[in-house]
Amino acid sequence: MIHGKKVFITGGAGFIGSTLAERLIDNNKITIFDDFRRDSLSGRPLAEHPNLKIIRGDVMDYPALKTAMAGSQVVVHCAAIAGIDTVILRPTETMRVNMIGTAKVLEAAATLGKLERFVDFSTSEVFGQSAFRSEESDTTRIGAVGEARWTYAVSKLAAEHLTKAYHQEFGLPTVSVRPFNVYGPGQVGEGAMIVFIQRALAGEDIEIHGDGNQIRAWCYVDDFIDGLLLALSHPNAVGESFNIGNARAVLTIYGLAQTVVRVLGASSTIKFVQRSGPDVELRVPSVQKARDLFGFEARVDLEEGIRHTADWLRAHLNDKTTPRSGRRLSLHAVTSDGN
Repeated sequence: MIHGKKVFITGGAGFIGSTLAERLIDNNKITIFDDFRRDSLSGRPLAEHPNLKIIRGDVMDYPALKTAMAGSQVVVHCAAIAGIDTVILRPTETMRVNMIGTAKVLEAAATLGKLERFVDFSTSEVFGQSAFRSEESDTTRIGAVGEARWTYAVSKLAAEHLTKAYHQEFGLPTVSVRPFNVYGPGQVGEGAMIVFIQRALAGEDIEIHGDGNQIRAWCYVDDFIDGLLLALSHPNAVGESFNIGNARAVLTIYGLAQTVVRVLGASSTIKFVQRSGPDVELRVPSVQKARDLFGFEARVDLEEGIRHTADWLRAHLNDKTTPRSGRRLSLHAVTSDGN
């Protein structure tokens, strides 16, 4: 699908970025530009591949970014401040990096002579607290001003608008993707799925904040990467935004915890604890646009994805890239990207 290209990935050491690099590395030259706040790369065979170049850098450093990007034909912008704990503690940094950082990446990309595709990572959070079969053209809804957990969604939405503007005004071949609850092997950070599975494997309690009736659609990472590769290569994708998720793998948070325990034969007890702050009650995408324009279809069902993720975790229980099982997770506030 993509062969013989020079591919530049900001945030490429993260979960999705490094998984994408693994798919592309044998047939392309990959440059990963990352500050390694989240590290899903170290320890993977990918890290030693001769086609990979790693540059430790910050997207806020425009001169370094532009120099590192020089000669690239494909740019994938995954880098962002994410994870609800970080977002709430550092909302100013979240807004600056996700908005101004994206502006710098776009500006650097606009100087490339032979740019074939630019993909920006937006988020399903742009649909606000409740979204069922949301289409890309639906009105975006953000929570109250001053509520820190929405700074992530606001910054991502602003970046998506800017990405679209670069296409409309300057003809940059841009695409935006909105990930919906991506999970799977290699995941780091605060994702509900990875924490549930790790705690189930350890026989630890699984804690749910609130009543557990929050509804999510869960997308296995291989399916997401399939959609991302289509966004990177299909001519119909240019100038568009796409929901990428699995609209068939839909469960409540409580149902997810029950499914993980059942599929893995775990002894974990599911516990409910008091929650605070705003929540996303319902988020299920429509992926009809991606299906119609470039043939995307999620294929991995939820139970299969849980088993694959558990197999990876068993093999990496002592790996520093896996999330620590002792961490308490605020499920009502987990960002949906999975990075």
